[in-house]
Amino acid sequence: MKEALISQFTERYQKEPAATYFTPGRVNLIGEHIDYNGGLVLPAAITLGSTLCIAPNEDNVFRFKSLNFPESFEVPVSDAYQKQGKGWFNYPLGIINQMTSEGKIIKGFDFLFHGNIPVSSGLSSSASIEVLTAYALNDMLDFGYTKLELVLLSQKTENEFIGVNSGVMDQFAVAFGEKEKAILLNCDTLKHIMVDCNLGNYNVAIINTNKSRDLADSKYNERVEECSQALKALNQEITLHNLCELTEEKFALHKHLITDPIILNRATHVVTENDRVQHAAKALSEQNVEEFGRLMYASHQSLRELYEVSGKELDAIVDFCKEYPQVIGARMTGAGFGGCAIALLEKGYEDEFKTALNTYYEAQIGYAADVYISEIGDGARKI
Repeated sequence: MKEALISQFTERYQKEPAATYFTPGRVNLIGEHIDYNGGLVLPAAITLGSTLCIAPNEDNVFRFKSLNFPESFEVPVSDAYQKQGKGWFNYPLGIINQMTSEGKIIKGFDFLFHGNIPVSSGLSSSASIEVLTAYALNDMLDFGYTKLELVLLSQKTENEFIGVNSGVMDQFAVAFGEKEKAILLNCDTLKHIMVDCNLGNYNVAIINTNKSRDLADSKYNERVEECSQALKALNQEITLHNLCELTEEKFALHKHLITDPIILNRATHVVTENDRVQHAAKALSEQNVEEFGRLMYASHQSLRELYEVSGKELDAIVDFCKEYPQVIGARMTGAGFGGCAIALLEKGYEDEFKTALNTYYEAQIGYAADVYISEIGDGARKI
């Protein structure tokens, strides 16, 4: 893909790029909707991702183009930038705005992006573009940001410029990912442990529902607020900075403080999901793939019934997987409301699985899903 993108860059800008960079997407193996609650998550970088060709220009403008979208965008260099509608170019523009606000001087650049992450699928195409832009500018302009600082800068862009109150997991995973490793990340302290992700005779199948969702317009921010309400109720009796400081045992002692049953459901998911992540990391490290699969199913059930972020499309996929003998675990991944599910699928059954799944899925939903088989790959890098 690099050579083709360079060729397209040269054709569109009448010059060769100065450098090319790649940042992956990610799957969260388990630990959903607890990153903004200070919990433990277990994401991994995948081999699908975003590629950027970039070169400085003398025109004092930023030009954003993509092979994935028809719209392009051009903006003159300034001391501050504003979000422009809902266009994809807001992600790199937001990074430039954040760096500029921190006193970095960035003059004109030409950008050409290409991604093979399905858009709005829950595989973090937005975080991939954010970290990709930040990594490239940091490298080319020798700003001296550490990888962790780039992650936090990208998250701040997502929160303040894009307007999505997400946690740090997505940006962290696409920056720090390693081949055949999952990342056990504490989203409160940002301490992390690389966990061997040897799935033995199983692959990670990524199933795109092909129902897109826009996090900024979904109920994502509503869930963040509901967790805040749960925390406020609990803090009448105990002192907590976030919900994931609670063990299941301690939560049982104090959950009577949450009188709204919906808010109680949200908090129950958060506390139990955080516990599942710890058990899942242990199972992976012991190569107990069957136990890991069981925990995946339990995670999805909680997201479906307590957190209510699944939907008929995701549920149809997981329901099918439960009855498919060569799948030992499946769950939605990402924020939900559409997007993707993942499944642990026995190697050698990829084609058969895709055909059988889509026969079932089309009968239930009315259109096909897309199935990708991905490896666990490395994080952001120059290529």
